[in-house]
Amino acid sequence: MACRGGCCSSAGRLNADNARFLLLAVLIVLYMLCGAAVFSAIELPTEREAKERWEERLENFTRRHNLNRAELRHFLREYEAASVAGIRVDDIRPRWDFTGAFYFVGTVVSTIGFGMTTPATVGGKIFLIFYGLIGCAGTILFFNLFLERLITVIAYVMKSCHERQLRRKGVLPHNSRRGSGSSEVDSLAGWKPSVYYVMLILCVVSLIISCCASAMYTPIEGWSYFDSLYFCFVAFSTIGFGDLVSSQNTKYESQGLYRFGNFVFILMGVCCIYSLFNVISIVIKQSINWILKKLDCRCCHRCQRKLFRSRRNVVMPGNVRSRRNISIETDVVNESDTDGRRLSGEMISMKDFLASNKVSLAIMQKQLSETANGYPRQMGSNSKQNGFSGGVGALAIMNNRLAETSVDR
Repeated sequence: MACRGGCCSSAGRLNADNARFLLLAVLIVLYMLCGAAVFSAIELPTEREAKERWEERLENFTRRHNLNRAELRHFLREYEAASVAGIRVDDIRPRWDFTGAFYFVGTVVSTIGFGMTTPATVGGKIFLIFYGLIGCAGTILFFNLFLERLITVIAYVMKSCHERQLRRKGVLPHNSRRGSGSSEVDSLAGWKPSVYYVMLILCVVSLIISCCASAMYTPIEGWSYFDSLYFCFVAFSTIGFGDLVSSQNTKYESQGLYRFGNFVFILMGVCCIYSLFNVISIVIKQSINWILKKLDCRCCHRCQRKLFRSRRNVVMPGNVRSRRNISIETDVVNESDTDGRRLSGEMISMKDFLASNKVSLAIMQKQLSETANGYPRQMGSNSKQNGFSGGVGALAIMNNRLAETSVDR
């Protein structure tokens, strides 16, 4: 019976994961379609105007200088090929000296990929494939470890502020030391920092870094402040269009200091934006769970109505419906065996989800709470034996999935 219950629970969890995956895929496709419609409406008229102006200028140039238009177009194609190799009309720094190559590998391992520098030889392209395979994987691991340590700092600060508020209200004694006394433990036992505070802190930090970096790029690169902010988001989020790229001129005032500052700002910005994306992804996943639960509740209500209508003349036992016990502390939704499945461990009470000032999401809650309380996460024996640890973000999802797979085996 225990094995059957475990199999039903695993099957229910698999169905919930598949439903969540399909719903997320549909939402992403709809989001892309809406984005394509908006960008097309904004940018297409400007593209058409630029094309018309270019055709007019090309026609006037060929008439004025009595040139063959086909030969001129062939010459322009050769210039486009030279531009891909790094040749520009204005003087720029060499692309493949040591500093230029270091800038290039930085855009590779960080997955920014501006595109202003690309290998032209077969050997360089082959080396890039293997170099990027290891470098990108190592950098993603670094970002995840940075996220865990950043959460540790944020959780410690938020816990200290919460303790200070409790002491002002008189809930905690002013002379109590950290971790001493049962009253302090009882007062802080159920405390969980809200993930929205973490998201707000990361947004503020990312905005401060972007504003400071833009203040540096505007006078040195000659960009407008808005273009500098645009470059910061494109670079920090690793989108990397390549329309604006920093540190590409031949000479700068205080060149060494500027390149060092450029490196530091890009490194800090990428780490903070990556952490912010992970936190936002948890909020998106929680929203998808909420949507699925609402849809599931409606389906269950319809099924119950049909069942009641078909069996309304049958005498039923007293306790037919078993209530769910939702525990925020364990971050697990425990349901009866008759339900045949268990919701994801990241699911929390809908009441807490709808209360905007009380919302705290399960995975981030648990990490923040355990880190702030100063004790490590207690892992199961199976998890310890298999060597899979928790973590935060994409690394945590992969580790938990590997742990579950190894346990089932």
